[in-house]
Amino acid sequence: MCLCRNGPLRGLLLAVLLALTALLAAPAMAQAETEREAATAVGGVSPDIWRQVRSGEVDANFRDTRFDSTYNLVNSSGERWRQLRNRWVSPFGLIAVGGMIAAIALFYVIIGRKDLSEPRTGRKLLRWPLFVRSLHWTVATLFIVLALSGLNLLYGKFVFRSLFGDAVWGAMISASKLAHNYLGPLFGVLLIVLLARVLKHNWPKRHDLEWFRQGGGLVGKGHPDAGFANGGEKLWFWLLATAGLAVVASGFVLDFPNYGQSRDTMQWANLIHGGGALGLTAVALGHIYIGTIGSEGSLEGMTTGYVDETWAKDHHNLWYEEVKDQAVPEERLDAASATDGDRNETASRPG
Repeated sequence: MCLCRNGPLRGLLLAVLLALTALLAAPAMAQAETEREAATAVGGVSPDIWRQVRSGEVDANFRDTRFDSTYNLVNSSGERWRQLRNRWVSPFGLIAVGGMIAAIALFYVIIGRKDLSEPRTGRKLLRWPLFVRSLHWTVATLFIVLALSGLNLLYGKFVFRSLFGDAVWGAMISASKLAHNYLGPLFGVLLIVLLARVLKHNWPKRHDLEWFRQGGGLVGKGHPDAGFANGGEKLWFWLLATAGLAVVASGFVLDFPNYGQSRDTMQWANLIHGGGALGLTAVALGHIYIGTIGSEGSLEGMTTGYVDETWAKDHHNLWYEEVKDQAVPEERLDAASATDGDRNETASRPG
């Protein structure tokens, strides 16, 4: 009774009740306003209308507002691209790259390194000049950076985001995107130069079939015939010359979207780029293994430019027969290298 007779208190209670009523009614009013706006903007929206929008059987009033766009509000091709990318390209990459790593580890445990069949002779043959070696290592370095940044863009959020959080993962994604976009064109140009430089060594020959039949000599004691490039090296070359150039071309399409490419073209370029790059990354792991710890003496050719006679006879016997008279004692090469080093040091001294 007393509270009811208190005029100021009763006014305060009424104000609170009105405020609560307004707060509770706001969502409903907003929903009603949204529905009225939609009904005014697109009159008569129904399931049939949306089916027409999806299929493209509507007039320009149902198109999106992108400049010169001919796409519908519901882009069916985008959904198809998403399904292909998530259900095929991404799983393929995990299977290809992960399967190759597992296969290499298993092969190394069971078979081990392929050692030379005889002791080294100490006589060296020039295999790769400085220009080719520099070009090879530049392309190889760019390939590794692009592979790692591409893998991070595709799978990084499933690993690094949960491990390090959004801030670190966001910085990694940003760095990967910049590296991929800016180094990709440089890789493409240098890859074409490298392929053109070594093309003469990679034309298929009949004895390459026998090389594959014997597993390249990695299994067993036999060493199949091979010229300057064996069957495996030629296969890697032609993979780069076909799938590699397809990855480069599709990468240019994605890197420069302001040259009139349609949305469908960009979507297909993305699928080709991702699938091809993942496949090449898997094969590259095998190439790296054989060229380093998998075969004794192989890395020397691409680091020093020279290989031992025994290595040449084991792996490239046909080429060895052509150039064996050009073999140089290792001591002479060491002396020449030391002389060049002294000359460079003298030339660099002031005055």
